[in-house]
Amino acid sequence: MGSTGRSAEVRLSIPADSAYIAVPRSVVGNLAARNDFTVDAIDDLRIAVDEACALLLPQASDGVLDCVFEIDPPQLTVRTSAVVPNGWRPDTSSFGWTVLTALVESAAAETIDGRLTITVTATATAAEKA
Repeated sequence: MGSTGRSAEVRLSIPADSAYIAVPRSVVGNLAARNDFTVDAIDDLRIAVDEACALLLPQASDGVLDCVFEIDPPQLTVRTSAVVPNGWRPDTSSFGWTVLTALVESAAAETIDGRLTITVTATATAAEKA
């Protein structure tokens, strides 16, 4: 287990600007490392979070991107969300979505009240078996 072995949640809001994408990438890398993810699994999770943010950035109507990192050892779930134009959904046949889904155990997009959330989940033990 990681440093505490307990469930935790970290919330982050950043400007919807590509200059700030390194922040959620750094946070997820640190959290995954603290929770016994392998180096390869940490890299995969960083790239997946990058892709989720990149899909939402151009659509973030209010100029804000929110990230919630849920740690429930050995699982790490990242929910990246933004207010998006009515009816917008990520193209699940795009290269970015393909990369995103290939790097994590699960990925999904859901819209509730004009806010689109991309959720990615990875498990440290699953990464070790890969």
